[in-house]
Amino acid sequence: MSLILEKIKIIRLEENTPIATFDCGDIDLNEFLLNDAKNYLESMLAVTCLVEFDNEIAAYFCLSCDGLTRSAIPTEEEKRHWNKVGRKIPNSKRRRTYPAVKIGRMAVAKKFAGSGLEKLLLLSIREMYIHKQHHAGCRFITVDAYRSALDFYEKNRFQFLTTKDVDEDTRTMYFDLKAI
Repeated sequence: MSLILEKIKIIRLEENTPIATFDCGDIDLNEFLLNDAKNYLESMLAVTCLVEFDNEIAAYFCLSCDGLTRSAIPTEEEKRHWNKVGRKIPNSKRRRTYPAVKIGRMAVAKKFAGSGLEKLLLLSIREMYIHKQHHAGCRFITVDAYRSALDFYEKNRFQFLTTKDVDEDTRTMYFDLKAI
């Protein structure tokens, strides 16, 4: 499917926003949008944005506050990696946590899969935090990526935070907004 950028709208989900059916092929991601997204909004846990194309929900993403945090007992590799992250930030005091926004969920409807919409969503999230004024600092984007999405995030310059989760169902990854 060919997407025309002018026809894509990103709309913040509100309590009264109607949600039509949505199917990305993943039951958990479908159910989050249809059953949980408004509860997360009401509980102030996350904000969900709907991506509409021709008045149809083509995708959605869910964002919440996070922190890029150094693990309590890092391996030598993780210490080197963390020091590399810290050196990029001009600050006389090194921190254990840097401000971030977490992509909690991101899904594209099956009809729009492979259209490039996935990459457009990441670019939109980056733009939201680079060029728009916010009430708090945000240096990184984080995600707990499903194994099936690791290649996608790596191709989009996300890095692994740790090696401790290499055998887990999801891996923590991050993107430095100043790297753009």
